[in-house]
Amino acid sequence: MLVDSHAHLDSARYAEDREAMLARAYAAGVETILAVGIGEGPDTMHAALDLSRAYPSRPDMPRILVSAGIHPHEANLADRNALNKLDALAAESEVVAVGEIGLDYFYDHSPRKVQQRAFVDQMGIAARHSLPILIHCRASADSANAWDDALALLEEHWRATGLGGVLHCFAGEYRHAQQAIDMGFLVSFAGNITFPKAQPIRDVAAKLPADRILIETDAPFLAPVPNRGKRNEPAMVRRVAEQLAAVSGVNYETMALTTTENFYRFFRLSRSARPRAGESKTDLGHHVEN
Repeated sequence: MLVDSHAHLDSARYAEDREAMLARAYAAGVETILAVGIGEGPDTMHAALDLSRAYPSRPDMPRILVSAGIHPHEANLADRNALNKLDALAAESEVVAVGEIGLDYFYDHSPRKVQQRAFVDQMGIAARHSLPILIHCRASADSANAWDDALALLEEHWRATGLGGVLHCFAGEYRHAQQAIDMGFLVSFAGNITFPKAQPIRDVAAKLPADRILIETDAPFLAPVPNRGKRNEPAMVRRVAEQLAAVSGVNYETMALTTTENFYRFFRLSRSARPRAGESKTDLGHHVEN
């Protein structure tokens, strides 16, 4: 069975067939999905949590876990009200991480200093709730400075927590992955690892320890080859596992099992336990001690 460690299940692109999309994922072997709760900005970052409650445990559906966070694109909206909302969401039993948060110097939708402040503020909220973080990092077109800045902020404000996190949709350099792994992070690869020009990503993946990698779709974005350009969905995470298996020199079954076990081990979750509204994080074995 597979775990899709990063998907935007609340996307409006699933409005017409969300239940069928989830059923297709389960039929394709996806037993768990981490629904990333950024919404369309802070006002709707609760949407993933609402969705997880709309699709409770069913034998024909994947288990849905949830994060909450303010994406760097909307960092200029990370005012006190937005941060208070995130703080409240982080206390909910279904929420297993804060994110995706970080830096995006490619689009620069929010000023870089504002992005950095929002990143640090959200790290503080995650630390108070003993939650790991999901990192979005995209460099500008002419340098990798976003990665250098993000890792510097993690060293200063996050390493000491021991909570680690996930580098989502990794497209940095090997040295960036190494530094993050040293801080307790896992590195997650998405559908872009299958793109023809993604050899640098594949080269990094081939060098990483097997116990530090995850797979994801980032659905509805980044559909893997041969579906590139179409709407992505969690059922397609198998293609990511197949590509990772090929570059790592192992068979598909080994990669599927490895990434699934990595996910549950990192988040300290049982493969059978499903969080219920009102259930404590301590009962579920989330990051409460280090």
